[in-house]
Amino acid sequence: MERRRFVAGTVGALSGIALGTGAAGAAVPAARAHDPRVGEKQPRAQDRPGAKDLPRAQDWRAVPAPGSTPAAQLRHIAAAGPRLAWAVGEEARYGSRDGRALAMLWDGQAWARTDLAHLRHSRLLGVAGTCATAAWSVGMAVGTASPLLRWDGATWRESAFPGSGEQGVRLTAVAVGADRRVWAGGSRAGSTALLHGDGKTWRWLDPLPATGVTVHRVVPHPSGDVWVGGDQSIGGGWAGFVARWNGAWTVLPTVKGTRMAVSDLHPAAADDIWVVGSDLGVGGPPGRPGAAVLSHWDGKAWTRAQFGFTIGALTGIAADDQGRAAWITGWNHQDRSRGTYLRRDGSAWTVVRGPAGPAPAPYLNDVTRVPGTATYWSVGMTHDNPTPPTEAYTERLDA
Repeated sequence: MERRRFVAGTVGALSGIALGTGAAGAAVPAARAHDPRVGEKQPRAQDRPGAKDLPRAQDWRAVPAPGSTPAAQLRHIAAAGPRLAWAVGEEARYGSRDGRALAMLWDGQAWARTDLAHLRHSRLLGVAGTCATAAWSVGMAVGTASPLLRWDGATWRESAFPGSGEQGVRLTAVAVGADRRVWAGGSRAGSTALLHGDGKTWRWLDPLPATGVTVHRVVPHPSGDVWVGGDQSIGGGWAGFVARWNGAWTVLPTVKGTRMAVSDLHPAAADDIWVVGSDLGVGGPPGRPGAAVLSHWDGKAWTRAQFGFTIGALTGIAADDQGRAAWITGWNHQDRSRGTYLRRDGSAWTVVRGPAGPAPAPYLNDVTRVPGTATYWSVGMTHDNPTPPTEAYTERLDA
């Protein structure tokens, strides 16, 4: 159901409440804070004075993104190297009105829009890639269009798989392992499962032994295990969901919350897992923000971590070159003027703020590290409310 996605100020995130109601997708609830600037005519971030020399904070800096049709946001990013990255999301989406898919490509110098006029998708939810000819995306398809897309070096093309075009088949998250094999989380015939393939041959794995699950993130581990995170409907609410596939499913205890969803996870080991998300609680007036959640699994139980603020959302996790959870993207309701990050400092997490000025009230949906470097990308939107004049937004941390 379209209730689940931490998207700015209302999930992504996944990783807010999705930008409207409709068919199921990687939508996770995230309390959307009212932004009094919504409706005002404002310059795009890249058109602001000094956009070519945007301010820095803790080495994070804004990187101009091509103009998009409000309301727009980037939900997910994947990097293959310093000169190749993909970011996906949606634009022209507001309320219950469907928007259209949005995709951008980084070539080492600048972001450029990818022409998607040939696609029938209202949004793209996830992206993963390892090289110029091995990248994949999943999205909300219209009609019989395939929700699985492959990058052909110039644009995204539909890719067929067992069940593509069938009513009720959804793909909500995607990842590519070190062997370039693809793992996509989704649902078919009422069951949640992983779709696995090499780009030519695909098969659905055994369905999860749990009902009411929506997958928001898939994470292959070097050991060969594949982890999924999302949410599971329980009674009148939902709880954070985490499971491992290694030929059979192992389901961990849920991450407790009244309306809790996992927008991302980092499984360093089976007894060392970090998850992030938001817990909307028992409800409240429109625009009521939820509680940002950071929890750790030690092999026996989940423990909530403290990190400097409580009201908001945490949306993405990126590891360092040693495979340790290093950076988290988020949204701090108490200070919405800049992007919010958590940085791992030993056993603690420290709040780090993004640059002030480039965006009025940025909301960050995802973060990733550029392989082989100490550079990180984050993506999201210029306002914490996905309504006009919100546009796509990116920041970068250079080593």
